[in-house]
Amino acid sequence: MDAELRTDPLDAASLPADALMAERAARWASTMRGHHVDGVALAHEDSWAGPGSRVTVERAARESDAHMQLAPHATKPFGAGERRVEEEPDPFRTCFERDRDRILHSNAFRRLAGKTQVFVFPDDHQRTRLTHALEVAQVARSVSGAIGLNVSLTEAIAIGHDCGHGPGGHASEDALSPYVSEGFDHAVWGADVTLVPLNLCAETVDGIRNHSWSRPAPATPEGEVVSWADRIAYVCHDFEDAVAAGIVTAEMLPPVVRSRLGTTRSAQLGTLVRSMIQATADTGRIGMAAPAAEALAEFRRFNYDHVYLRPASRAQADAVIALLRALVEHYADRPNLLPEAHDLDAGSPEAFRAAVGYVGGMTDRYACRQALALLGWPADRLPVGIDV
Repeated sequence: MDAELRTDPLDAASLPADALMAERAARWASTMRGHHVDGVALAHEDSWAGPGSRVTVERAARESDAHMQLAPHATKPFGAGERRVEEEPDPFRTCFERDRDRILHSNAFRRLAGKTQVFVFPDDHQRTRLTHALEVAQVARSVSGAIGLNVSLTEAIAIGHDCGHGPGGHASEDALSPYVSEGFDHAVWGADVTLVPLNLCAETVDGIRNHSWSRPAPATPEGEVVSWADRIAYVCHDFEDAVAAGIVTAEMLPPVVRSRLGTTRSAQLGTLVRSMIQATADTGRIGMAAPAAEALAEFRRFNYDHVYLRPASRAQADAVIALLRALVEHYADRPNLLPEAHDLDAGSPEAFRAAVGYVGGMTDRYACRQALALLGWPADRLPVGIDV
């Protein structure tokens, strides 16, 4: 490194910006190969860390430990898992850890960053579908670990549970349902369409398909935990976002919510998670003690009345529905515009299904841009909150 680029922090303010940039670039470039000691590359020049032994813990040993450490009805990992297409097991990761990793690295999961939770194209601190999924995973891990369930399966279901959501929140389900014979349910669509290429385990797929309370109960206790964690997370964080947006205040919460759960997200989450853990310990069933459950139900009802169904939200939903239906019909009439459609007849059921799959995968911003570019819509026709 050139001598004139070396400086201590006290002198940094006196250097021109390009010199500081060159200093940082030179330091970064110098780490390209790491630091080699005894034939091993280390990340830092003064790296020291190691596990204290030279023994690796392979998957089979971890699976054996899981059978002894997990609760009797917890879902045990086994080999490569039950998948649509058989695979060789990973030497170190369990089947459910592989599922979690596949979802985490998928396009469908990344696109959740651009999809509505409550507010279309949210402000800096408001939730998206992606941050919602991460918060669900945190709540679900807290419960699952405390009651002896398979945390990796719990997390895989949690981060994947909303990957079937279309742009614009739950309004996308109303928008897209008329075009597919079975209707468009984000849970079922995510499990049976969006995530199919990942070849996930049957237990993971089941938990994603059945996480909504209107669906049949999941086949695993881990899936049951995610069903609760989803509701706990969105009720608490949607309220927090609405408070920050000036739509509601903590003082407006029903007395039963304020007295039993508190008025801050931290207090609410803590109370609800502990209630689940205690109820499970007391009864052996995954659920929530009645006082907390009643408060959660009142909290959710409050959100529906004051946040989800307020006039501005209904107007936003109507705009989303009009937008998505116009896009589906445009693509179904012109299936040659669909990236993965081959030899589909315009206007056929197959063309509409392919169009639903494509439009349902869009982010909010991309859907609105397509409306401007393909449909010739004016910007003031787009859902409020979108700035393209």
